[in-house]
Amino acid sequence: MSDPWVALPAGADPARRSRELRRAHAVFTTEGRLGPPVRTVVAESWRRCARARVSPECAARVELPDAELAAYREQHLLARVMPVVRELVGAFASDGEHLLAVCDAGGRLMWVEGHAATRRRADGLGFVPGARWAESAMGTNAPGTAMALDRPVQVFGAEHFSRRVHPWTCAAAPLHDPRSGRLLGAVDITGGDGLAHPHSLAFVQAVARAAESQLALLAPEPAAAADGLRVLGRDEAVFARDGRRVRLGRRHSEILLLLACRPEGVTGDELLVGLYEDETVSPVTLRVEMSRLRALLGPGVLLSRPYRLASPVTTDHAFVAEQLALGAVSAALSAYAGPLLPSSTAPEVVRLRRRLADRLRAALIARGDAGLLGDWAYSPWGEGDPEIWRALAHALPADRRGPALARARALDAELGLCAVSRATSAQRTGS
Repeated sequence: MSDPWVALPAGADPARRSRELRRAHAVFTTEGRLGPPVRTVVAESWRRCARARVSPECAARVELPDAELAAYREQHLLARVMPVVRELVGAFASDGEHLLAVCDAGGRLMWVEGHAATRRRADGLGFVPGARWAESAMGTNAPGTAMALDRPVQVFGAEHFSRRVHPWTCAAAPLHDPRSGRLLGAVDITGGDGLAHPHSLAFVQAVARAAESQLALLAPEPAAAADGLRVLGRDEAVFARDGRRVRLGRRHSEILLLLACRPEGVTGDELLVGLYEDETVSPVTLRVEMSRLRALLGPGVLLSRPYRLASPVTTDHAFVAEQLALGAVSAALSAYAGPLLPSSTAPEVVRLRRRLADRLRAALIARGDAGLLGDWAYSPWGEGDPEIWRALAHALPADRRGPALARARALDAELGLCAVSRATSAQRTGS
């Protein structure tokens, strides 16, 4: 049985397979039908592209101009392993007329290096540093799809969703932070048909593992920087301290978030107001929760009178806010894993959640970048936002605005119907 993750089965003719895939691609993009020889992993990716309204004629957009790119690369964790990646891939890429590329978790290419002639061809394709190659922006491609699936992927010729990329073949593997498991980006090898070989997929996966091992061996970050609270896109926060990770229950997640946001400390009454909608909740209830949280976190973390943390704790919520304050909208969106503790109804958490989401939405609309707006619009938390869809339509070329405008109008109609329904219900209740 052939490996479903390898683009060409043993003995397959690349030229023949390329012709078959081009026909299959044409049928899917015009009629929506799928069939052999499209692999399951590619078929599923094409369906995601269709749902995201990615055009088969899409072209890459540069999101990080040179002025921003240099600073962004310098502070990115993957910059620390680029010497190892270059050592492993450099000669392979140069000798085989291939390219080495490394992108961030948002699909933005940070480094594109390799054979000079191949780079010139890739420049015309938009495969350049600063350009966005996420699957949601450029359709099926190795780095974008590898991150969408969080596993190594090989993409051959017309398996790419964008027709512009049909002459190319690529293999990519995701890269993770070995301490937190967080997705950092992907390493990719791009070139011609010769890369459609099982060895290239295994090779790029080995490079990714070597890079992650190197990250793990590097000097650890200072304890204060290593400590952190992850609260975005999750109902139960994860707290890391001195190499120990603790998953918190919902109420403890809310308490620790509020304490992290108030390093000077808060009184019991302030916590009661911030945590409970019901004003009749007794201070005894809060003291019990604090006692349980103190036992869970261990000694020396949680102090009293006022309630506070013994040392500052960074949060992913604060990081996104800091990036927005610096005007680094791309970095903020890349770090935004979703709404803050989305199921929480604690009044102060709701306020923090809305404030961060509103600031990020406003920054995206002001930036007017179609790629960034598209990421928000096609996310679970942005798909019902007509203002974002209108901004996306305005940012797109005129010939690609139709679907976004249609979605904005449909949402306006839905929201209008909901408002009428609520008014009618209120009138009935009043009568």
